[in-house]
Amino acid sequence: MTRAVFAALLSHWKRNPLQLFTLLAGLALATALWSGVQAINSEAKASYNAAAATLGEGTFDQLTRRDGQPMAQDTYVALRRSGWLVSPVIEGRLDGVRIVGLDPLTSFGGLGPVQVAQGADIAGFLTAPGQAFGQQDALDALPPGIAKVVAPDVAPGTVIMDIGAAQRLLDRQGQIDRLIVGPVQPIRQAPLDTIAPLLSRQIAETGSDIGRLTDSFHLNLTAFGLLSFAVGIFIVNGAIGLAFEQRRPVVRTLRALGVPLRRLMALMAAELAIMALVAGGIGVALGYVIASLLLPDVAATLQGLYGATVAGTLQLRPSWWLSGLGIALGGTAMAAAAAFWRLARLPLLAGGSPRALSMAAGRSAQVQGLIALALLGLAAVLGLTAQGLIAGFALLGTMLIGAALALPLILDRVLALAERLATGVRAQWFWADTRQQLPGLSLALAALLLAMAANVGVSTMVSSFRLTFTGFLDQRLASELYVTAEDPAQAAQIVGYVTPRTRAVLPIASAPVQIAGLPAEVFGTRDDATYRDNWRFLQTAEGAWDAVFDGDALLINEQLSRRSGLTLGDTVPLDGRDFRVAGIYGDYGNPIGQAIIAEPAFATLFPEIEPLRFGLRLPATDVPALVTDMERDLNLPPSATINQAGIKQFSLDIFDRTFTVTTALNILTLAVAGFAILMSLLTLAALRVPQLAPAWAMGFTRRELGRLELIRAVLLATLTAAIALPLGLALAWALLAIVNVAAFGWRLPMYVFPLDYLKLGGFALIAATLAALWPAWRLSRTPPSDLLKVFSNER
Repeated sequence: MTRAVFAALLSHWKRNPLQLFTLLAGLALATALWSGVQAINSEAKASYNAAAATLGEGTFDQLTRRDGQPMAQDTYVALRRSGWLVSPVIEGRLDGVRIVGLDPLTSFGGLGPVQVAQGADIAGFLTAPGQAFGQQDALDALPPGIAKVVAPDVAPGTVIMDIGAAQRLLDRQGQIDRLIVGPVQPIRQAPLDTIAPLLSRQIAETGSDIGRLTDSFHLNLTAFGLLSFAVGIFIVNGAIGLAFEQRRPVVRTLRALGVPLRRLMALMAAELAIMALVAGGIGVALGYVIASLLLPDVAATLQGLYGATVAGTLQLRPSWWLSGLGIALGGTAMAAAAAFWRLARLPLLAGGSPRALSMAAGRSAQVQGLIALALLGLAAVLGLTAQGLIAGFALLGTMLIGAALALPLILDRVLALAERLATGVRAQWFWADTRQQLPGLSLALAALLLAMAANVGVSTMVSSFRLTFTGFLDQRLASELYVTAEDPAQAAQIVGYVTPRTRAVLPIASAPVQIAGLPAEVFGTRDDATYRDNWRFLQTAEGAWDAVFDGDALLINEQLSRRSGLTLGDTVPLDGRDFRVAGIYGDYGNPIGQAIIAEPAFATLFPEIEPLRFGLRLPATDVPALVTDMERDLNLPPSATINQAGIKQFSLDIFDRTFTVTTALNILTLAVAGFAILMSLLTLAALRVPQLAPAWAMGFTRRELGRLELIRAVLLATLTAAIALPLGLALAWALLAIVNVAAFGWRLPMYVFPLDYLKLGGFALIAATLAALWPAWRLSRTPPSDLLKVFSNER
């Protein structure tokens, strides 16, 4: 009996192939968008883990020079003889590959590709020509003569070798970049400032800010992937709900023949599970294609903005394709939950009706309205109180779900008002008929609402960010030319050479410090009109720059102010000297705290740090000639100079690539919403014939009915777009004021872009028109005999 019942259930899809396509396509598209995002996140996290496992990054404290320059190998020897358990590391780049040299004899557990305790070939690693461990693409970039060992666990774009071999390869004999501090040290050891006063100790936790930023970036991707998945699930929900309503006569017959309700529901659940696995598999494959196309941009973003290296190629990892199949099954279960609940409460002799879906929607409208009101009320409360990423995303979720639930009720009230205001019979019928079609189209319209709101919100956020970021670059990159020296001697030579040919030479020097227990950088600034005229503050005391250049005050960036709670007038100690906070400035794109003090105060606190980078103020037309002369007279390489336009373009390129993924997801989400409208109209086309036949019999032509169907779809899309605009602006405000602050530590001003919204609305109307053209054309071509059959069947 089970096989016969299952065959009877499957026969519905044979008779309605369009519904089957709608269900599978909707679920596959939803799964594809989710799986693509998860594949990108999985690849990025695998790269982070490889870097941490290979180099011990974020695990051990490190010793580096305060001025950022390499240290002499003798410093390492002096520390080891004084009882410091440290291990040397040298780093450099060769043909785009990161070369890392380690000492396996002194390295600590888990650091590097070979360990003495593992019984590895230490002799081969240490003796010339040495061994290089890395992924194949990185090893291929090395010169011949080095034994190459493929190690998939090494971070992308990185090669690990013995420190001696690395020094020879990089032509830096006798130099070390940093020292790894062992987790256990002798009780008695000489103080660091006595043995190596030029070194500073960096605590392992200082890398946590980058980790939080990359986590926030991936959380944002996950949120947009989930939103895209939700839009696709609206299609699935509509297809399943309609199929269940149309199969009520079949369910009634099967139950009357003695099929238990539990078995019937189990078979229907198995049917949906099979479809979910098939659609999920297709979605995972599509997600792989999407991720492959987007991963290079994500890798460039994480490298350029956060300094995190991510492989540019995609691997088929079980973590993301299993999650894709899992969410396909879970999404199908959620979409079918309401239908199963109605089936469980269905009386034995309940009949089927083409209007069952509309009647059911009418009965549940009040409950839906109460839920929507509660969610929107909760969103309002969260808007006033939310702090942190979780609360921010809760605000977004309640706002979007509440608006989606409220949309049919709002549209119904608008259409009811239009019906009351209509004067002609045809107009009244049109508005009444549109209200009747609303339940069948509500899910597709909700998908369009979410897609448009996401597009408005994200485009507003990105455009506001770009506008602010461009102004920020104009403020921070005021110098026409930037030049970098290799050492203090060359720096003095450059300053002497350019001083007669420039209006001002502005040194750029910084030192790592701890402010309020947080890692930060402090910069020494020369008193010049460049800063007084170009810098804009979020908060400032009167005479802020005067107080800074008098040596009594400092300026801090917004990130440090938010994380430490520092505000105007607070006192900040730096190496035993107190400074007053005189201003707080925006510092977009910087992951850590920053402070600015006067150049004399910086020189007093950090006498060992000499500036090697300078900003030069001169007429822009004189920049090319000065660069040419410096390269000729001072033997400066081209990489030592960069003009203002080059830095700005590089920064804007990073910015644009940062939002490539979210822009692509928004476009795909809007396309899925258009597909939802198309499938809903096609699915409901068969139900429209009994409702339109009386209108045809009373004088409407088939062409008029088809034209009215097209107008109806465009009208509903227009009303939905009008509701999506304020929802999208609210979404943008939440992203800028709550989510962005929690994720990155800065708040951006919000701007509106009416022209962009008009374009988006135009695209949405075009999508709705294209989606409605085919169903309207099919309706206008309906044979009169089909319309007459409605009356013969006593409908």
